[in-house]
Amino acid sequence: MASEDLKIEIRGQDTYTEGEFELKTAAIILFVAMYVVMIVRPKWRTLAALITGAIFLVTGILPVRSVFNEIDWNVILMIAGTMVVVDYFIESKMPNRIADILLDKADNVMWVTIYMSLFAGVISAFIDNVATVLMVAPVGLAVCRKLKISPVGMLISIAVFSNLQGAATLVGDTTSIMLGAYARMDFTSFFFMKGRPGIFWAVELGALATIPVLMLLFRKQKEPVHADEMTKVSDFVPSFMLLSVVAALITASFIPGKPDITNGLICCCMAGVSILYDLIRTKKTKGLVRALKGIDFSTIYLLIGLFTVIGGIKAVGIIDDVAAAISRIGGSSLFLLYTVVVFGSVAISAFIDNIPYVATMLPVMQGVSTMLGIEPYLLYFGLLTGATLGGNLTPVGASANITVIGILEKNGERVSFSDFARIGVPLTLTAVLAGYLFIWAVWH
Repeated sequence: MASEDLKIEIRGQDTYTEGEFELKTAAIILFVAMYVVMIVRPKWRTLAALITGAIFLVTGILPVRSVFNEIDWNVILMIAGTMVVVDYFIESKMPNRIADILLDKADNVMWVTIYMSLFAGVISAFIDNVATVLMVAPVGLAVCRKLKISPVGMLISIAVFSNLQGAATLVGDTTSIMLGAYARMDFTSFFFMKGRPGIFWAVELGALATIPVLMLLFRKQKEPVHADEMTKVSDFVPSFMLLSVVAALITASFIPGKPDITNGLICCCMAGVSILYDLIRTKKTKGLVRALKGIDFSTIYLLIGLFTVIGGIKAVGIIDDVAAAISRIGGSSLFLLYTVVVFGSVAISAFIDNIPYVATMLPVMQGVSTMLGIEPYLLYFGLLTGATLGGNLTPVGASANITVIGILEKNGERVSFSDFARIGVPLTLTAVLAGYLFIWAVWH
């Protein structure tokens, strides 16, 4: 099939009114300008996103009536709620205890970083990437404080690995859930389907392939580590609450037809229970004030701005145009089409939220597969691999990346575009290449 000529016709909107063309042109210019500002002036990221989003609304690129629906309130509520739970978790000194255990098991700083990254990846295969980062990052910070080293590299690796594993299972990422619903796949389909290995094995192969890359990136951090003494945990209830969040998120993922903000409500409810417990235990509001101050509103505002901008990009048809272009470019052979889908998705997801992109591309992949008379799983899995991992190419390509940078900046650390790219780019390309080859070998 790969050697045969393929005829693919994607119907798209080839003509526009003058007003539509002007809106689309303005949207592209503003979108590019926003990302340039984010890269050149990282401190202006939030302001750039909010101003661009406001311009989109004022100019009508995104209708004001649509903005509420374009903002992913599930992610916003998850961040706010989990940050509160995590604040009590940090205050209990449990992250310091876990850091002591890791230091006791690892030979040097490099292996601590690898263990932390793999730990984040395992968790992220079952719960949202943002929640994973919020849970694991405090442990990374505690490790780095004990070692008196910069936490930038370790926390970026944690964020990247949380994104790497998102497509491993049906419940690991929103895009996985979307694919499962669209293709009528269940939880086991990600492991084995139709007698063949599923996308889980492609993701895990990619994760294993990145370990030597991590060793190369952190090869100079060979300082020996050890824990002088184990930190005493002051209260185990916050740890129980955090584990309850994980358990509740996993359980909720199996409930069909649940509201879109279910995960966010779970995190906020757990935050409320944590606050109530602390008030009853201490009979003081000091912990409540500290926990509320721990919410990173800068990150939340940045995400609101980006969701608005991406909503505008989608509203004027740019994502549809990109999807059609990818299918046209790869129309000469199945292998070329598959390659364009994977690496085109990587490039696009570095700048555009992968949720609307995947939602647009799934029916395109189904249509192309029908025209070719093939099963769609090769293109489905290629799309998911590229779109899920592509966000790791830039610091604003995924909500988990934005969240971890917000955590670092809140702790006095500056993160430049090059700081993130130094780790994100090689890990992403390695994981994508491994998954790309595996999926082609198994499913073409």
